[in-house]
This record gives sequence, structure tokens and C-alpha cells, in this order.
Amino acid sequence: MNAVFRKLQASATQQAFVFNQALTTCRATPSIQHPVWASVNERQYKSMPTHGIGRWRHLLPKDPPKKKRDRQQMKEIVVETETTYATLNVNVSGYDMTVVEHFSQHIHNLCNRLGIKVLDCYALQTKTTEVWLMQEQGTKMSVDSFLKTHNRVVQLRSLNATMCPIFLEVLLKNQPEGVQLSVQEHTEEDYKTRFKGRPELEGLKAKISH
Repeated sequence: MNAVFRKLQASATQQAFVFNQALTTCRATPSIQHPVWASVNERQYKSMPTHGIGRWRHLLPKDPPKKKRDRQQMKEIVVETETTYATLNVNVSGYDMTVVEHFSQHIHNLCNRLGIKVLDCYALQTKTTEVWLMQEQGTKMSVDSFLKTHNRVVQLRSLNATMCPIFLEVLLKNQPEGVQLSVQEHTEEDYKTRFKGRPELEGLKAKISH
């Protein structure tokens, strides 16, 4: 019994020594503080080198300041020669805006295929026409409907005289119903019709000039 008791006492003493040594080692190692344990007021990430990550706008070059849009000026009117026409306006008008727009696009594409230089392509102001209806027995008239006329202009430059008949023949054959087509020389008055009139401003200018 004494021998057994001595063996148990020796093993217990050895286990206590190992436990004390392990506890001393754990105390010597520094404890790592978990981010959850830190107080909310301590904003430690401000001092970290990765603060501000994701900010990339300062790496891009600065955009140049936007310039004021210059007032649109009238382009120079090309004078006709022996082989070419002057600046021409192909006017397309009709009541159906979709048909008018598609036909003007067809004219533009046709010019690109035939090598005709298109100087400009724009829309004019829509005109509204009132249709009045008179009663069969009486003299009173009432408004029946409103007709809106849409206008598109394809401006051509230096159209060749030999190409002009072929170009007009193709346009007339492909002209849709309800669409009016006309070709005329471009003038300064045609350029002024593109802009909306301002009678109040013109009246003030007249007063200043006088």
C-alpha cells in the first residue's frame, strides 16, 4: 500500500508542476483585445494606415471648366458654279410626324450613298391649322379639329448638276402619300425662320435704338 500511495503522490505532484508551468506561460503571453470588447467611443481606425481607402477621385485629372455655348451663327452660303448648284434646302412636310421623320432620314441616307454632301439637317416649327365646321342650317361655326404640319429640312451643299436629276427622280418615286416635297435655294430668310420670334425683345431693341 505504501508503494502504491507513493506512486499516486508522485504523479499528483508532477501534474501540479505541469499545470503551474502552463499557467505561468499563459500569463506571460500578451492578451489580444477583440474589437468587440473595445469601447464604442474609441475610434482606433482613424490612426490606421488604411484609413481613407477607396477614395479615388483625387487620382483622376480635373475636368476643364465648361465653356459657354457660343451663339449659333449662319453658315456661309455656297455660290453656284457651272457644274454645281448653290446651297439647296430639301423641305419635307406632312401631318404625320413619323412619316415625315422617316422620309427625311431616307433622304439623308440616300445622299450618303450617292456621295452628296449634307451640310445640315434640322426641324422647323410645327404649324397648327384650325379646321372650322359650319352647321347645315345656320351661320354659326365651330372648331372641328386641329391639323399639325411637321417640317424637316435636309440642307445640301454643292450638288452636282449631273447628279441632280437622278437624285430628284429617286426622291419622287419613293415619296410617301401625304408628304409634300420641295427643293429651293437656301437664303438668309430661311435661316431666320429656324428661330422663334420674340416681339417683346425686338420692341425693346427698337426703343433703345431710337
